[in-house]
Amino acid sequence: MENLHLAGEEEDLYSGYNDYNPTFDSEELENDVGFQQAVRTSHGRRPPMTAKFPGTAIGARPLATSFGARIPLASSMGRPMTGAVQDGAARPMTAVRAAGYTSSLTRGSTFDPLGQSKGPAPSLEAKNEDTPEEKIKILEKKVNDLIEESCMAQSIGALQLALEKAKEAGRKERALVRQREQSGNADHINLDLTYSVLLNLANQYANNEMYPEALNSYQVIVKNKMFSNAGRLKVNMANIYVKQKNYPKAIKFYRMALDQISNAHKEMRIKIMQNIGVVFVRMGQYSDAITSFEHIMSESPNIKTGFNLILCYYAIGDRERMKKAFQKLISVPLGIDDEDKYIPSNDDTDSSMVIEAIKNDKLHQMERDLKVLAEKYIMTAAKLIAPAIETSFATGFDWCVDMVKNSQYVELANDLEINKAITYLRQKDFNQAVETLKTFEKKDSRVKSAAATNLSFLYFLEKDYDQADRYADLAMTADRYNPAALINKGNTVFVKQDYEKAAEFYKEALRNDSSCTEALYNLGLTYKKLNRLEEALDCFLKLHAILRNSAQVMYQLANLYELLEDPQQAIEWLIQVLSVTHTDPQALAKLGELYDGEGDKSQAFQYYYESFRYFPSNIDVIEWLGAYYIETQFCEKAIQYFERATLIQPTQVKWQLMVASCYRRSGNYQKALETYKDIHRKFPENVECLRFLVRLCTDMGLKEVQEYATKLKKAEKMKEIKEQRVKSGREGSARGRRESREGSAGSAAGISTPVLTSPKKASIMEMDVKAVSQSESKQLSPLLDSGRDSGHSSNSTKGERLSAKMRSLPGSNEPYEASSPKEIDASYVDPLGPQMERPKTGAKKRMEDDDFADEELGDDLLPE
Repeated sequence: MENLHLAGEEEDLYSGYNDYNPTFDSEELENDVGFQQAVRTSHGRRPPMTAKFPGTAIGARPLATSFGARIPLASSMGRPMTGAVQDGAARPMTAVRAAGYTSSLTRGSTFDPLGQSKGPAPSLEAKNEDTPEEKIKILEKKVNDLIEESCMAQSIGALQLALEKAKEAGRKERALVRQREQSGNADHINLDLTYSVLLNLANQYANNEMYPEALNSYQVIVKNKMFSNAGRLKVNMANIYVKQKNYPKAIKFYRMALDQISNAHKEMRIKIMQNIGVVFVRMGQYSDAITSFEHIMSESPNIKTGFNLILCYYAIGDRERMKKAFQKLISVPLGIDDEDKYIPSNDDTDSSMVIEAIKNDKLHQMERDLKVLAEKYIMTAAKLIAPAIETSFATGFDWCVDMVKNSQYVELANDLEINKAITYLRQKDFNQAVETLKTFEKKDSRVKSAAATNLSFLYFLEKDYDQADRYADLAMTADRYNPAALINKGNTVFVKQDYEKAAEFYKEALRNDSSCTEALYNLGLTYKKLNRLEEALDCFLKLHAILRNSAQVMYQLANLYELLEDPQQAIEWLIQVLSVTHTDPQALAKLGELYDGEGDKSQAFQYYYESFRYFPSNIDVIEWLGAYYIETQFCEKAIQYFERATLIQPTQVKWQLMVASCYRRSGNYQKALETYKDIHRKFPENVECLRFLVRLCTDMGLKEVQEYATKLKKAEKMKEIKEQRVKSGREGSARGRRESREGSAGSAAGISTPVLTSPKKASIMEMDVKAVSQSESKQLSPLLDSGRDSGHSSNSTKGERLSAKMRSLPGSNEPYEASSPKEIDASYVDPLGPQMERPKTGAKKRMEDDDFADEELGDDLLPE
């Protein structure tokens, strides 16, 4: 009862229930200056003070609850009561409090579950690079980077840079080993890194053809027993010995590598044995090579080894084993899927899309390349052994064709038959070639077109243009998209001078195959024939962009610019021709002619002299050089050129008279007299020679003057008689024609039949047109030639100009003391006629005339 407290009358039992902490007054927050400052600044993020150091606004303000500000006391046992404060922190009520929340504010803790009030995390401790372990790691990374840079430089072809990087990697790696030893970590040396450095260095030495250094580097690796599988590198060493042509040592190292490679690596062992066989072939030890190749064909047959085996049997002349090896070759499995699987089906859309995607992928391209390589080896082997396995090559070809027909390469049989015809051609047996090709007329369209193209080519070479035209039509019928057949057809039309139609065939060939250079060349020549020079120029400029070093194309461009009256461009193109064919005399002479036309005598003389040096039998060049020396008053030098002209044309008196004239001009009268006497012995009726003999003998006071004077009178009289006879003959023929016309007009017949005179043939140069030959799977279209029409007009002009120049020089009827220019002889003409009749040699004649005729079927565009 003592503890019972009774409320008095004045005491309020419910006092304190309406008291509350103003901190929780959210309605007055807008007017609270401290709160607004905390929101606007970082004032509110300052760390709170604990309850042990009161004095803050919160710690100094007691909570006014219904129980006042009483602090509960500890129990008699010292255990704090529930909700009591111990050391300023209330015991948390675990079952009620959320994570990160405490009901006590006396310590100043706030709600911060993410720990943001602690500030940013401290920075990481800096790595100490001075420790030996860190230095070793950095150095290892540098070595690896250098090895990678060396390999990348080698892949792009920078071999010297790759070697420098490899050497630097070696130096760094040695420094790394020393550093490990110094730090006491010699047992932890990275052997893989050392192996990589040495191997890369050896490879880069070999790539730079520093073979002794490469062998030393490989030897270091091979002798180190700590490197596993290092014995394989003896293959690399053997390859180097092969490059050095040290074949016995290469065989030794190949066999050492073979001994160190287990049977589990079968493919590697096969490749090494193949290398051994090839080295034996180079050494001429065919029996040992045969042993290696036969072992390979029994274990893992492949196309290349089978072909090498046939070559070895061919070298020792073993017919039967050649046949067996050929049968093994055509039975080698290629491991290629059938081409039919790439044909899309119309039913399944999804599979069609897949087939379309894989039709031209890299795997299919690899399969095609492998098949093409196999066909090439089989064709080459058949052509090689066909003449050797039987008594005649025809029988041998027939055996090969039969074998191929029964193999997986059935389509090669027809190509072998065409090769048989081409072999007949090489043996100049045209009839057998034609007969063989005619057997294809009933074959499938592709083979028929190829055979007909070759037949058209053969008949065209024989100038049987009707048959050539017939087989060209047959080839076009079998395959309208065959550009070679279209070119042959255009050539047959071209020789009939139907140039417009020929151009259409060439254009169609270009539409079918835009890269057909033969059609483009022929089209340009056709436009030149039609005098459509700008279009021809366009064709040859396009062709020059494709065939950058073709002398024929550049010569045609020079000729077209000459026809277009642009000599400077013509000169530039001819200079480009000479950059390709440095010693072509016709191009040099043409360049000299153009410079002469431009008035540059010194350049003209240089090129004419070079032309004479390479081909001293061109009479035009000789005549120009002789006239040049006479014009420049060096008659002694002109003598050697006219003497050479005398050797070339001994029946022409003009050159001998020019030699005597040069002696006379140089003051050597005695030599001139001897030369005139020699001319008189060879040509006793030559009036000009007798006139000079009379004058020279008179001036020199010789006794023979009367004799030569008598002969001169007789010769002049005979010349007058001949001229009168020719004149009277012309007058008689003219009078006869007049009487004939008068008699025809006065005849009493009702219908008079006119006298038809056959028109003269125009002086048109024969145009050689190249036919197209198609051999094996290729279609060869030799070039059509047409450069001679314009070339000869310029050449005849050149001959007239030179003759006029020669006539302008002091002539044969001029006394040696006279200085007035007179003609040598009004009857002198160019003895060889037009330029087309003059002798030329192989490539030189072809350069001027552009007449490129095939001697045989082959793969060359412009055969020599």
